Amino acid sequence: MPGRLNHQSIIVTGAGRGIGAELAQTFAAEGAKVVVADVNQGNAANVANRIMASGGSAISVEVDVRKRDSIRAMISAAVKEFGGLDTIVNNAGIAQVRSFLDISDEDWDTMLEVNARGVLICMQESIKQMLAQGHGGSVINMSSIAGKQGYPTQAHYCASKFGVVALTQAAAKAFGPNRIRVNAICPGIVATDMWKMIDQGFRDAGLTKEENEAFNGYVALTALGRPSTPADLTGVAVYLASHESDYMTGQTLLVEGGLVFD
Repeated sequence: MPGRLNHQSIIVTGAGRGIGAELAQTFAAEGAKVVVADVNQGNAANVANRIMASGGSAISVEVDVRKRDSIRAMISAAVKEFGGLDTIVNNAGIAQVRSFLDISDEDWDTMLEVNARGVLICMQESIKQMLAQGHGGSVINMSSIAGKQGYPTQAHYCASKFGVVALTQAAAKAFGPNRIRVNAICPGIVATDMWKMIDQGFRDAGLTKEENEAFNGYVALTALGRPSTPADLTGVAVYLASHESDYMTGQTLLVEGGLVFD
């Protein structure tokens, strides 16, 4: 049975685990040829191997989204292996818990370097490739509920994710005439290794005492009353990568169980 993404060449950054790994595997199951890109080459290779073992098409690439040359090499690998680039998912990112007055210059610079400038560079280089190909494409940026409202324990993270929303809207206006669509997804409380790290950060800062206390506290505020899993993000991501969303651009979609209402 044909998949919704047959013959597409798709890059997913931060695809060695968590949301990125789930997206890469789902895209491949829908017929896409997937570049599994991650700063950890071993994790990326494991995901690519799982895809190929299931009959899908994938390669793994080590990428550091802070470095333009690394991003260019990632895109070149996609073009060489799969003949072009149709979609990129800019999913790589970091998080950190810091009270507002404790955010250091280094904390700020590191957060914005990865989560905002990294997305910018990935967008620039992938859009250049799409322009050269001349038949449009889809850019999917991973923002967050923290890109919709500020949280006092993660102000620098929020700033980076608000930045992703701004970059999404600006690029959508700039490249709409070239049929390059740019949209963003805002996950919420997703049961991944990143949230385990965030939950630990709350404990380290003395804001919570018990394991999963912060995680469960936020989950209790959702309308659906349960945490998200990476699989909850795949449906909207496939939609944004597919031709079903050809008339959608510049949008930021909340997929977070009803924690933040836009």
